[in-house]
Amino acid sequence: MQTFFEIMKQEELITLLEQIAPPEIADDFDNGRIGMILDLLFTKNREINRIAVTLDVTDAVLQKAADFKADILICHHTPLFHPIMVIPDYLAKRLKIAFDNNISIYAMHTNYDNAEGGINTVLADIFGLKEVVMTDFGVIGTVPPIETNDFVKLVSEKLNAPLLYAGDKTIQKVMICGGSCLNRHALAIAKENNVDAFLSSELKHSDVLRERGDMTIIDAGHYATENPGMKVLAERLKKEIGDKVEVLFIDDNPELKSI
Repeated sequence: MQTFFEIMKQEELITLLEQIAPPEIADDFDNGRIGMILDLLFTKNREINRIAVTLDVTDAVLQKAADFKADILICHHTPLFHPIMVIPDYLAKRLKIAFDNNISIYAMHTNYDNAEGGINTVLADIFGLKEVVMTDFGVIGTVPPIETNDFVKLVSEKLNAPLLYAGDKTIQKVMICGGSCLNRHALAIAKENNVDAFLSSELKHSDVLRERGDMTIIDAGHYATENPGMKVLAERLKKEIGDKVEVLFIDDNPELKSI
């Protein structure tokens, strides 16, 4: 897909985003949380001149988008996921930045996880997985045989992130899922597929105790496993839209630092 626009309209941008990650492939729990979360462009014919792309909608991200004079911010995690009856201070402050600077917010969550060229297939490319198949939780593929210690070092280097891991075996078959997939359901799928290693984030101690004998489990952090996919999305938009619209990727890691 390669489309160049002299002038991009909001409707054209949304069509392009839905081609990249169709809303209908989102998980059921994302119903109504995909697409335009905050529409401040008010018209389908509004011109889009600057697009910002990020993983999380934080105050710092919105301020950078405002400084960039972005018309729209494309995110992975919507800032309005659960229904609310009262707007807390932090959310009011965050939304005020968007309102004051006329920045719309468009979310691509599990539809982008599940899309070809999305969060999980980007990770598969980063680690050179072959014979890749998509599952209910990410992707499964193969790598040349590598020991656990060497593989976790590779993961840390490629994602530029500290990590936690359990296991010590030769790795060839790998399951990867960006975000918080280190749960009992996903681990069961990994076990059913006889993977040697499962890379994701948000691992519980009880799951380590139960599963560490069957596979190497690697927790590289939520941000580090999803941020690469959003960076690739920004690069893809630059290529497909052309130079008439500016695209800025905003990196703002909110996770705890290790020493």
